[in-house]
Amino acid sequence: TSARGEQYEASLRLASTMPTHLRAHRKKRGQRTVGYGRIGQHRKHPAGRGNAGGQHHLRINMDKYHPGYFGKVGMRYFHKTKNQFFCPTVNLDKLWSLLPAEARENATAGNAPVLDCISKGVFKVLGKGMLPAIPIIVKAKFFTKLAEKRIKEVGGECVLVA
Repeated sequence: TSARGEQYEASLRLASTMPTHLRAHRKKRGQRTVGYGRIGQHRKHPAGRGNAGGQHHLRINMDKYHPGYFGKVGMRYFHKTKNQFFCPTVNLDKLWSLLPAEARENATAGNAPVLDCISKGVFKVLGKGMLPAIPIIVKAKFFTKLAEKRIKEVGGECVLVA
């Protein structure tokens, strides 16, 4: 565990083993106001519970420390279904890892492996990273311009699949 966790556990042990006569509240016995004064008094929730008053009596605090907390931004999207936005991606530097080991070993300039990204659960190919100088035929739903350029530079091909 971390040092902070150990400190916390130690404080819990201390709290349970500390004798009552050493607690700070023992010094307050006999004082009617217990340090809270006779004018204001100790009330339960004088400013309201939780975030109450953020636009009223606690506005300065909200504006200063939580700017932009209130209000709206953007357009509403009614009944948004996530299915149509499902688009798992892969970068070029991880493209060869989707191929089986056997296909990677047998790949040559004359024998380009075919990688069907959709069967591997990937829809879009992104252009980060470099490819080895071996051609590869990649089938996917989407390619970025950079990905397409780099695949073609090594003699490969991008095949769009619906």
